[in-house]
Amino acid sequence: MNPNAANPSCPMNFNFGVFGESAPRNEDQAIRLLLVDDEPRLLASLCELLKDGGYELHTAACGREAVEQLDKTRFDLALLDLRLPDFGGHEIMDVIKKKGLDTHVIILSGETGIDGAIGALKRGAYDYLRKPYTREELLKTVDNALQQRKLEVENARIAQQLERSEKLYRFLVDSSPDVIYTLDTQGQFSFLNDRAQQLLGVDRTRLIGNHYTALVHQDDLERAYYVFNERRVGERASRNVELRLKTPAINDKDGGDGGLRTLSFNSVGMYSTNKDARKPEFFGTYGVARDITDRKRAEEMISYQAYHDILTDLPNRILFKDRLGLAMVQAKRKETELAVMFIDLDRFKLVNDTLGHMKGDELLQEVAGRLKSSLRQGDTLARLGGDEFTIFLPDLHNRDDAQVVANKFLECLHQSFYLDGNEVHISASIGIAIYPRDGETIDELLCHADIAMYQVKAQGKNGYSFYDPTMLEASYQKITLEHSLRKALEQDEFEMYYQPQIDVRTGCIIGAEGLMRWNHPERGLLSAGEFLPFAEENGLMLPISDWMLGALCRDLQEWNAVGGEQLRLSLNLSPQYLDRGEFVEKIQRALQEYALSPTQIEVEITENICIRNPQFAIEQLNKLGQLGVSVAIDDFGTGYSSLAYLHRFPIHTIKIDQSFVREIHDESGHYPVVLAIISIAKGLGLNLVAEGVETQIQANYLAQSGCHVMQGYLFYQALSGKKLIQLLQEKLVLCA
Repeated sequence: MNPNAANPSCPMNFNFGVFGESAPRNEDQAIRLLLVDDEPRLLASLCELLKDGGYELHTAACGREAVEQLDKTRFDLALLDLRLPDFGGHEIMDVIKKKGLDTHVIILSGETGIDGAIGALKRGAYDYLRKPYTREELLKTVDNALQQRKLEVENARIAQQLERSEKLYRFLVDSSPDVIYTLDTQGQFSFLNDRAQQLLGVDRTRLIGNHYTALVHQDDLERAYYVFNERRVGERASRNVELRLKTPAINDKDGGDGGLRTLSFNSVGMYSTNKDARKPEFFGTYGVARDITDRKRAEEMISYQAYHDILTDLPNRILFKDRLGLAMVQAKRKETELAVMFIDLDRFKLVNDTLGHMKGDELLQEVAGRLKSSLRQGDTLARLGGDEFTIFLPDLHNRDDAQVVANKFLECLHQSFYLDGNEVHISASIGIAIYPRDGETIDELLCHADIAMYQVKAQGKNGYSFYDPTMLEASYQKITLEHSLRKALEQDEFEMYYQPQIDVRTGCIIGAEGLMRWNHPERGLLSAGEFLPFAEENGLMLPISDWMLGALCRDLQEWNAVGGEQLRLSLNLSPQYLDRGEFVEKIQRALQEYALSPTQIEVEITENICIRNPQFAIEQLNKLGQLGVSVAIDDFGTGYSSLAYLHRFPIHTIKIDQSFVREIHDESGHYPVVLAIISIAKGLGLNLVAEGVETQIQANYLAQSGCHVMQGYLFYQALSGKKLIQLLQEKLVLCA
């Protein structure tokens, strides 16, 4: 019989597939049976008996045909004859077993001997039917075999599902970012997931059976007892208890602690669910622990930075005040004194501007180290910000103790600092306030120490001073002055005055120096020297200089409007204004706004501008020269490096300082400084103006020596803008 052709008495459907594939059976798919017998009549009879069972029947007449079909098609049940022309049922079963085919077997045989049946059952046959058999016997045996097969398939499916569930459970547990563990009633680990091994660096199998105390840091054992012996469930169970665990926890050599990791634990008790038991039996603790080491370190770092200066690692203002408050409480209880020092570095800004902020930071770190090394045990040094430090010294016996420490500070800062090959020298101004005589609160002590420090600054820096109540009055006067200055700007209390500059050869006014005055509502007219130095210290020079520029340009515009010849007015320029005030752009806008010629304005600078930031100053003054504005050096000879900078800076005029002019008492005398300045101006082709000329002798000597332009009380005092215009109109005819 051709196994691939349909038997007329036994229709067959062939589904060809790859041998050995075992796909899950669809519930609607017909049960497939293979019928094998070499007698056509018996094979047809077998088909006839089974055709009403709803099966998909396939037939084979020999062993070879049967094996070929088994290779191509998956069968649920094979009914085999033991004796076939080529090889029999036993051999076919051997092939089924060898190839691992999922096919149940029923043997149909006419043999009367027992050996055939034993051989078939040994090879895994479901049953053995001896021919002839009844229809009921055959159908019942086939049905039983298929039912058993169904149960086996279902059991296999359930087992496979359980295996998958177990793998999924194990994957989820071992892939958890948290440690999952269980302990027995004795506190010994009965389970740990892979995360425990990753965190603790110990094979979890080595931890199983060990007591939890092998893991926990000694200082946390008391809290660990409640976590690892938890018997409660629900809301009352342990929540978010932080413990430190040792890593590695188990050490074969010395049992060392290794490092520490901080974990947050949640745990609950485990109880049996035996319904027969009157009371559930406790059999262990289940818990989950999350590693929070990095978070704790970050929190500690944030907390540390909140109370410490990042650059110097010193306490900051918050921590300093906290410690000072405790020290004051102790001092009050012991009836002792303590000192608060306020330290401000001298010349730090110059170093910072010259070498850059990175080197400035290095200097602050070195200063902090030196100051710290000079302290006593129990003293606290803090950095408030910038170049300001504060210190408190508890348990003072007398003021001399604070004086000794202050001298140590000054001495240690006196030694050179070396920054990237540059030798740097700085000093400090130190103010000292004593508790309780100079204040009974933290803010009072800091304020009074600060006031004492500024007293040192005013007296020349590089020293220390104890607070005195008289300093407070001076400080209040400064605060009042600052407030009044700001109010003066708002209420237009300032006014420009002008001191004429005279060409003594003609007697004509050729220019004037602008001088600022303050019409104080209580103190009357104040000269610039009475308030501008304070404005320099308190950051008010920028708005005041803006006002001066605008006022000078308005007065020039008014003079030009009356029809006189163009007059040149000079304006004193603050170093702060040149550095930060965008002066060149502002004067350019002012010239355009008031329609003035640049030749009518001369900017007066001091020699100190030249040493603050020489290159930047040169760039700014060159821009002024490009506009057509001239530049004069005021107070020439009183500053630093005058001759060296005269060649580099675009200077048009030198002004002889009044301190040199004041020394002239004899027309026939010899005054070498004055003569040298006049010689320098002539040699460089610069204009020359003498300031502070008050006597005729001074005027005659200067004129004879070659200086013909002068200003001073000998000629005119400083005049308001309106009086200057009146004077100029009167002189107009004379100088025409």
